[in-house]
Amino acid sequence: MSEDDKAEGEGFVIKDNRSSQLSEEEAETHDTQDSTETGETGADHQHQQPFQLDFSTFIMSLTSSAFYHLGDIADPETGKTETNLPAVNQTIDMLTMLREKTQGNLSTEENKLLEQLIYELQMKYVAKTKDGGGSPTQ
Repeated sequence: MSEDDKAEGEGFVIKDNRSSQLSEEEAETHDTQDSTETGETGADHQHQQPFQLDFSTFIMSLTSSAFYHLGDIADPETGKTETNLPAVNQTIDMLTMLREKTQGNLSTEENKLLEQLIYELQMKYVAKTKDGGGSPTQ
């Protein structure tokens, strides 16, 4: 390595922004201990997905957002609930569009879940509009 290469590399800092406060060596040891305790081999551990994204998970995510906007779920940071009926209406419209666009392509379980979620959101939306639930609540 020439002197120019050394000078160019000086001052170059790599910062680890991972959420873990463990050093790299501690993290490797921790991972090894975790897999040993659970009886997993390295290959098993690599093939596990922490979160499975499928159609049902996707529509449940949309629906949970709508429940938040209905005021059924509190904000995790503030503990307060809010009502945003236009956002709920938009989610119902998106789920209805998905139902139309995926017709004939869903499993029986996926179709049943989608129908139930649309129906439940529509009923809650109608109840909120009749109650005049357009203002934020605590």
